[in-house]
Amino acid sequence: MDERKERLIVGLGNPESEYADTRHNLGFACLRELARRLDVKIDKKRWQSLVGRSDSRGLWLVMPQTYMNLSGQAVARALKDTGLPAQDTWVVYDELDLPMCRMRIRRGGSGAGHNGVRSIIAALATDDFVRFRIGIGKPAREGSQPGRHYVLGRFTKAEAARLPDVISGVVDALELALEAGLERAMDRYNRAGALGCQELA
Repeated sequence: MDERKERLIVGLGNPESEYADTRHNLGFACLRELARRLDVKIDKKRWQSLVGRSDSRGLWLVMPQTYMNLSGQAVARALKDTGLPAQDTWVVYDELDLPMCRMRIRRGGSGAGHNGVRSIIAALATDDFVRFRIGIGKPAREGSQPGRHYVLGRFTKAEAARLPDVISGVVDALELALEAGLERAMDRYNRAGALGCQELA
């Protein structure tokens, strides 16, 4: 990996303990696992966030504490303070439009209804950042559970059984992207089966 390349990796979620194990906090869970592997503590209060730093790898690990809908405020502060461009920001978050056990890595695009991503786009005035979109699926029956209640709900037993593989796979993808580049990670992980667990539609 090019150690001189600075990056901001942001995991999205909501800060209070009542949200800790919800679908919407999957970004937080993945960032914590990345921090564990890198032996980094995400415990400094900065930029309306909890922040960790790996000097040797040139990485800022950021968990906004603003609540999801205002995530952009925290990311904008971090970029202003570090001087990093939006292009060197990677955002990790839950995605309703992908089934559980699927992930899609991409640069740019709309917020696709995700309020945290929409907030970041608005605050940065650009969509030119990298997204690690982690599938959480949709309610079993259309209209059976409004989106807000679904994402703020906890994983079912079947989902929870797959969660360790999902988190591990996402962090594997982050590490591969850091070591070998985004294109390599996209080629490997933007397909079915890449996270090592059976999809839930």
